[in-house]
Amino acid sequence: MSDSEESLFGYERVTPAAKTARVRGVFDSVADRYDLMNDLMSGGLHRLWKRYAVDLLDLRDGHEVLDLAAGTADLTRLIAARRQLSVWCCDINGRMLARGRDRNIDAGFASGIRYVQADASALPFASGALDRVIIGFGLRNVTHKSRALAEMVRVLKPGGRALILEFSHVQAPTLARLYDTYSFKLLPRLGSLVAGDADSYRYLAESIRVHPDQEALKLMMERAGFSGVKYYNLLGGVVAVHVGYTC
Repeated sequence: MSDSEESLFGYERVTPAAKTARVRGVFDSVADRYDLMNDLMSGGLHRLWKRYAVDLLDLRDGHEVLDLAAGTADLTRLIAARRQLSVWCCDINGRMLARGRDRNIDAGFASGIRYVQADASALPFASGALDRVIIGFGLRNVTHKSRALAEMVRVLKPGGRALILEFSHVQAPTLARLYDTYSFKLLPRLGSLVAGDADSYRYLAESIRVHPDQEALKLMMERAGFSGVKYYNLLGGVVAVHVGYTC
């Protein structure tokens, strides 16, 4: 996608530059209450989903791991606690990255974690530098998703593995209707009450609906150069975990 083409900010068509700026504004707004809202929105289930995702990484001592769109670094801490390895905590948003660094230090992870502020579609890593890449609940906010997937392939070593944990498309019609009611009626109210920002959480609900579904994302990963791509639905497809490998 070129910079002259349109992107989707929720349901609204905007330029790629405008989407990047507006997504940055969303996360600047919600950074301080982001962790609390994650617990409230998912009933704490996001913690189980993240542990499941890290299990699928199949980590080994000595691995170089990138937590992409790391936010407040929940995945970074789970990874750092598993093995003797190096973790890069990366996010495009400086405020979220600082929040993640503070939380890591508070949790006792002052060493073994490095920080980089970067766009997922232009990663500052050499080709073949990393063993694992994970992105949790971040790909749908990336302006150039195909570029980001291609960058994941580029920075991974042969035999590397990438994992995408993301909200996806609910499979059961009854559950989908309930989920829509929650997303578009209750979630913005919760965002207003807790974070003082209904609009950002309305955007987050919309961004889930316009994100590629399970099969479409699998195809995007294959086109980017991943092999052996598979996915696992959690909670009936509310969340999906996609795994791809590099040759």
